[in-house]
This record gives sequence, structure tokens and C-alpha cells, in this order.
Amino acid sequence: MKTNKKTNNKANNRPPAVAGQFYPDRPADLEQHLDACFTPTQAMLDQPVRALICPHAGYIFSGVVAATAFAQLNHRYKRVFLLGASHRQAFDGVAVFCTGDFTMPYGTTPVDKTVGKTLVTQHPNLFKSDTELQAQEHSLEVLLPFIHRKLGDQTPVVPLLIGTIESDACKQLALLLKPWFTSDNLFVISTDFSHYPEAEEAKRLDAETMEAICSNQPERLEKVLGLYPQPPVKGLVTRICGWRAVLTLMHLTTNEALTYHPLKYAHSGENPLYGENNRVVGYWAIAVAEKSSELTSTAKTTLLAFSRQILQAAVKGKPLPTLHPDDLPECLKVNVGAFVTLHHRGRLRGCTGQMTANRPLYLTIADMTVSAALHDGRFQPVSPEELGAIDIELSILSPMEPVEKVSDVELGRHGILIEKGWHKGVFLPQVAVETGWNLEDFLGYCSRDKAGLGWDGWKQATIYRFTATIFSEQDDKTV
Repeated sequence: MKTNKKTNNKANNRPPAVAGQFYPDRPADLEQHLDACFTPTQAMLDQPVRALICPHAGYIFSGVVAATAFAQLNHRYKRVFLLGASHRQAFDGVAVFCTGDFTMPYGTTPVDKTVGKTLVTQHPNLFKSDTELQAQEHSLEVLLPFIHRKLGDQTPVVPLLIGTIESDACKQLALLLKPWFTSDNLFVISTDFSHYPEAEEAKRLDAETMEAICSNQPERLEKVLGLYPQPPVKGLVTRICGWRAVLTLMHLTTNEALTYHPLKYAHSGENPLYGENNRVVGYWAIAVAEKSSELTSTAKTTLLAFSRQILQAAVKGKPLPTLHPDDLPECLKVNVGAFVTLHHRGRLRGCTGQMTANRPLYLTIADMTVSAALHDGRFQPVSPEELGAIDIELSILSPMEPVEKVSDVELGRHGILIEKGWHKGVFLPQVAVETGWNLEDFLGYCSRDKAGLGWDGWKQATIYRFTATIFSEQDDKTV
């Protein structure tokens, strides 16, 4: 582990509160301890990891479990959102540390103060900047050495400590964090599981809680939490101390093409020197990774053929055909946004789509095919006589990413969504190629003609970019 000697305004930095207690306070000892934690781990996931759930106990109890989660990281990130629940103080809302960096035994872990201050400024009813609220909290600090070990000293963190918010507020918190929940950012959720039951009861309870989390259905976790304290379990204080942070993550991942992967379980009683099986704390390592959404040539052919069948049935007023999900590859069952574009003898005849979806891709394509053919307000409905000259083009969208500077939009590669209040406008990536526009035209026409914000309205709006996998029936024809 390299130590980071870069200095800044250290007067605003947060010193370590639990070094020497939860983890070693000397750099050499900490490096040696991390080596021991990571040695038995292995990478088990090939897909990009979007979030981790890992424990925050002393390293002698949960270090290997936490290291197992971090061992799955397989690419770089712009920043890490670190979420935990307050253990020492009760307060409303979410405490954001954004006035300095973290001083640690190995040097400094930088804080993304710009993002933190943006959250506090834009949403003061939920986020608050109060250094005292995080000053003695261990749940975030304990994970910083793992972040430093895997991502180095240049990846900043956004430390968010959740106070006594209700479960409904977790959904609001997720909504406000949603623009940041992209492949460029890693979300790390700090939590231990059951506190103080006997070992066998801990295993049973923690398996139930893990299964609820891995279902990616927030209501299932809420149901499990609602079971406490019924039926009564001797010694049990909580089933999961960071449930607010976990529930927030689940609201972020719902309807996303993501999968929860349980990686490793342990409890404190397993430590041969300090553990006791009559009173334990449970620990899970869970990773949230992207589903494989790469479309094979066979999958593309299947989608185009299905869209054609839907088009013909809808235009002729016949019952719509269906596909059985068991007969489809996984890439057609993920929840991703998609657009269906119809051309008639080379001219646009209809185009509708969804930027995000809460249904499998093949069903979204069916819905959007009907909409493009019959409900695009710019055109009359497609007639049966036109069907032979209609070409279907499908655009399968990547997740949206917020644009920090417009130069990040690459013409021909990125589509854009411009959003301000109720005003929204979308251009697919191919629009820039088909029109020959420069970047200013691309933004201006989308802002004015699609979002209704005027030519320069994009300058005061939120802009998202996305990529698309584009293919059509024309691709298989000889031109």
C-alpha cells in the first residue's frame, strides 16, 4: 500500500476516529493486515460491479468478508459513494462530509467536495453538512483502507451518513442519488447483519435477510425487517444495522439490469481467539453487478422478427403475438430502454421509445413497435398497404450518465437527454450522423425542438448521455 503524502488544507480534514481499535493505526501494520484479508479472496465476477455491501466491524472479525467484496472490483471509477447508518448520534436526514478530506494512517483519502456541496445546496431538506455528525462514526471510516487498497489515492469518496429517516425517505434519497448511479461511480454500502443472537440463529436470520436483499425487491426487505421482533429471538437487537443504506441501494437498483451476488458470509463467533458463539454479529459480502446485455446476432434477429410480427398484427388490427420468456436468451429479458424507428422508403415514418424500462426488453420492443406505428402524433397511423415498404430499426440504450461538461458528448456515439422540470427532449446517437450537425446544433435543436426550452435552454438544464446498439432489417439486405 503506497502512502499518500499529498497535502491540502489539513485544518478541515477529518482525523481517524477508530484507528488502533477497528484496524491498525500504523501504516506497515495496516498494510500487513490488509494483505492477510485479501490473500484468501478471489475475483468471482466478470461483469462491471456497480455496488458493494460489506461489513464495518473490526478487521479481525469481518476483514476477510469486506475484502471479498472489494476483490470483485474490475474497473476504475470516478468516485465512490459511501453510505452508512449513524451508530453514535440520532439526527434527521443525511450528514454529508464535504469540507475536507479523510486523514488516514496511510495518508489521505480525498473527498469529492463538489458533489457533496451540490447535494447539500440543491436538497437542504434532506442533506446537511455537519462535520460533527461524522466525526466519531466508524461505519464509513473502517472501509476507507479497502477503497484505498483497490482504487488508490486519486479516487474521491462522497461520504453519506444516514440518520433517523423513515423507510419512505430511503426512496426519496435514492431518487436524489439516481443521476449519480452510473457505471462511472461505485456505491459502497456499509452494514453488518444480525446483532447478538446465538450463532445458529444468526446464520438463519442472515440468510433470510440476504435473500430478501438479493431479490432486488425493496418490499421484501421491508417485510423481513417488519418481522422483528416477531418471532422473538434471544439476544437479537437488530437484523441489519445499516438497513436504511441497503434499502436506499435497493430503490436505486430496482428495474435496473443488475444482479445481486452473495459472495461470502461469516459471523464473529468464527474468530478462534475472540469469538463467542452464544452472542455473535453476522457479516455478508454482496456485490451488485451488471447483467450481460450484449446482444448476439441471433438475439438481434429474434427481436427484429418479433417487432415485424407485432407491426403487422397491430396495423391489421389482429391479436398481438407473444414470446415465451423461457425460450429467450437472458439479453432479451433485461430491463433496458429502447426505441423503435420506422422508415418508409427511406423516410422517417414513426419513432417512439423509452429511456428506461421496468419491463423486459422484448416486451418494451413490442410496446414501442405498436406506438411507433399507430401513436406517433407526427404521422398518420401506418396503413396495411405500407407494410411491405416499411423498414424497422431498433436502438437498445445503455444506462444514462449525467454530463458534467458538454465536450463529453461524442457525436455519432452518444445520444442525449435534455431535462428541466417537465421539459424533456431526446436525440438518438444516429441523429447527429444523419443530419451532419455539429455539437452546438445537436444540443440546440434538441433543446428547442424536442424539450421546448429554446435554442440555448440546454445551458440551464440537466443533460444526460447514452450509447445505443442500433440495428435494422436493412442491415441484412443487399444495398
